[in-house]
Amino acid sequence: MLQTLPNDLAAWWMPFTDNRYFKANPRLLASAKDMHYATPDGRQILDGTAGLWCVNAGHGRTAIVEAIRQQAGVLDFAPTFQVGHPLAFRVASRVADLMPAGLDRIFFTNSGSESVDTALKIALAYHRAQGQGQRTRLIGRERGYHGVGFGGISVGGIVTNRRAFGPGLPGTDHLPHTHDLARNAFSRGQPAHGAELADRLEALVALHGADTIAAVIVEPLAGSTGVLVPPVGYLERLREICTRHGILLIFDEVISGFGRLGAATAAERFGVTPDLIALAKGITNAAVPMGAVACARHVHDAIVGAPGDAPGIELFHGYTYSAHVLACAASLATLDLYRDEALFARAHSLEPAWEAAVHSLAGQPHVIDIRNFGLVAGIELAPRDGAPGARGQDMFRMLFDSGVLVRATADIIALSPPLIISEAQIHEIIAAIAAALQELG
Repeated sequence: MLQTLPNDLAAWWMPFTDNRYFKANPRLLASAKDMHYATPDGRQILDGTAGLWCVNAGHGRTAIVEAIRQQAGVLDFAPTFQVGHPLAFRVASRVADLMPAGLDRIFFTNSGSESVDTALKIALAYHRAQGQGQRTRLIGRERGYHGVGFGGISVGGIVTNRRAFGPGLPGTDHLPHTHDLARNAFSRGQPAHGAELADRLEALVALHGADTIAAVIVEPLAGSTGVLVPPVGYLERLREICTRHGILLIFDEVISGFGRLGAATAAERFGVTPDLIALAKGITNAAVPMGAVACARHVHDAIVGAPGDAPGIELFHGYTYSAHVLACAASLATLDLYRDEALFARAHSLEPAWEAAVHSLAGQPHVIDIRNFGLVAGIELAPRDGAPGARGQDMFRMLFDSGVLVRATADIIALSPPLIISEAQIHEIIAAIAAALQELG
């Protein structure tokens, strides 16, 4: 067997990464605890992104670690096709208790991408069970991110995620995004302008026919595209149009679920209930990969109890690792932490301090917009002439080297810290960003 040096970086083809740059300039993380990562040489990195929008309760939580360790010694894997294990039913009930009323049927997946593709398939199966199999069209939104499955990139609206992979699913279409710098720059919380953009769904109904459209999927708060907060009234209007035309509404809450917006779900926070919610990330505090789709009872019952169907499998869909026992153990421990430490309420209570801190960056060099809601913020920078995205990447690298982890999406710096963050750590992150902006060219 060939021997490789410990620092040989060639074999791993890294995801969503400039591999050539990284392997010439590696930035590595070796351990993590609470609000900090540590590099192999022991440098502390303050986590301003909850890992990747997912470590909501902070790193290395003992209760989660012990739950995984103990479960691995009792039952390491159980198939979930035609058999079950008790933890899966317990987690399903606990997740259902956090969802809006009526969304109490839970289908488990292993990631946000799988949750989105599962939600889309459930939507198609629902209409078929209703005798409306012609409803196959799926509507997404420009600048939407719905993972990397072919369903997710088809309804997604980030061009770079779609360009190399062909046309995707047939019959998809897209609503316009809600980003409006001219009217909404530096909004605090929900921007005032843009609710009327939901009415573009009526134009798509007129174009395609309501009887061809199965579902509309949106992120209630869009994260990966650079933190786009829904305008006041936008989600409400989208819900009303979908209801009127018999179209299912899917919320992609892979990022916004489990406390990120100061409530269990964005649906709860905004007071708008969809038919399906795609979940992942915070469901296990990212300790073990897991995702889920919360389904409205009428959607579930239409498929599982379709009249005239012979007994047997109702939905030909699932994953080998659906409701994996270690993920279930991690999820139960995570949900206990959220409850026992009241982390959703804590996130909500930190919003005023968070908002004031991030908006203190207004007036700093290159900053053209700041957006915030819950414990999320986007700081948009003016792009360099001929080099869009370069400023954002430079900021990411500068901040990492100075001891703070952020996300860079093009020229937008995204922040989404663990919900255990202190006010002092909020100011530490913002001070580091302000200092980097002063140096940034």
